[in-house]
Amino acid sequence: MSITASANPFVCDLVAYEPGKPISETARELGLEPDEIVKLASNENPLGPSPLAAEAMRRSIGEAHIYPDGGAYALRSAVAGRHRLDPGNVVVGNGSNEIIELLCHSFLNPCASLVAAEHAFVVYKLMATLFGAKYIEVPDPGFVHDLDAMADAITPDTRLVFIANPNNPTGTMVGEEEINRFMARVPDHVVVVFDEAYHEFLENPPDTLRHLREGRNVCILRTFSKIHGLAALRVGYGLAPAPLAGILQKARQPFNVNAVAQAGALAALADGEHIARTIRNNTEGLAFYEQAFAARGIETVPSHANFILARVGDGDRLFADMLRKGVIVRAMRGYKLPEWVRISIGTAAENQRFIEVFDEVMAATTPS
Repeated sequence: MSITASANPFVCDLVAYEPGKPISETARELGLEPDEIVKLASNENPLGPSPLAAEAMRRSIGEAHIYPDGGAYALRSAVAGRHRLDPGNVVVGNGSNEIIELLCHSFLNPCASLVAAEHAFVVYKLMATLFGAKYIEVPDPGFVHDLDAMADAITPDTRLVFIANPNNPTGTMVGEEEINRFMARVPDHVVVVFDEAYHEFLENPPDTLRHLREGRNVCILRTFSKIHGLAALRVGYGLAPAPLAGILQKARQPFNVNAVAQAGALAALADGEHIARTIRNNTEGLAFYEQAFAARGIETVPSHANFILARVGDGDRLFADMLRKGVIVRAMRGYKLPEWVRISIGTAAENQRFIEVFDEVMAATTPS
């Protein structure tokens, strides 16, 4: 008998998440040096890690033989202080993705359902499938979450609703008025998850913390992977009322965030200069792409994050053609958007390199 027959069928049926193509793999395949590759596929911080975080991580290596603080006391306390909350409201994870998994561990089963937008982060669907739960996908006209329709989709078996704001991969967001109207309709048996990985790029972000302070069943996700430039560390956190946070603490593995990651994240919180530089680079990069694509007649989706979605005709082909020239972008077929690619904002030089290669590729594929 095949081992597949012994495994849970909803695991065997799962389509694994495909991350952005790594620089090292691309360099090997093309016979190039890694520094010749421009990666604009995974929404990473092109300025690199916070310098304060890098120094803190170097110092922490000397104690690599000692287990990390299993409760991440210093990091949780700093995060709580930043948001005027108690440490009991903070759950630290191996990336905010782990908090997503902890939520699904805690609330999903074959009798439960999860509600999300049609073009939301694909991991929500993967997690629902992994736990055998029903995945309710709500259309998002104009690639913007339709929170009224999402509220309509909630049923007695709904346990989780995910709202990515800004949303990945579209870059769109919903405002505070829509969120408040939605929250007024959410029943108490539902946990609303505000996935705010790109929160720090917003000039006037919606106040989702008010719902936590009011004691509603919400979990607000943040990450150190984006604005702080610590994607390789895999560290993020969730903010939730103490009873909900306590459930998630029970579901997590001990020592789930390593000591180097804790040290780096703690230092990054204090590096306001690096955050400001990143925001400035992102603002300038978004403007560059918006103008460049508009000049070329390429449709884009207005973005509030550190990437932009562009309609290029055949996303898979553009990805492959640009990859051969050492520029990595993200094709969107997996999000049911085969005509689109997502481009992360890079440095000014990386953005210029993208446009040069993009023009070469488009000229070669356009009928004369």
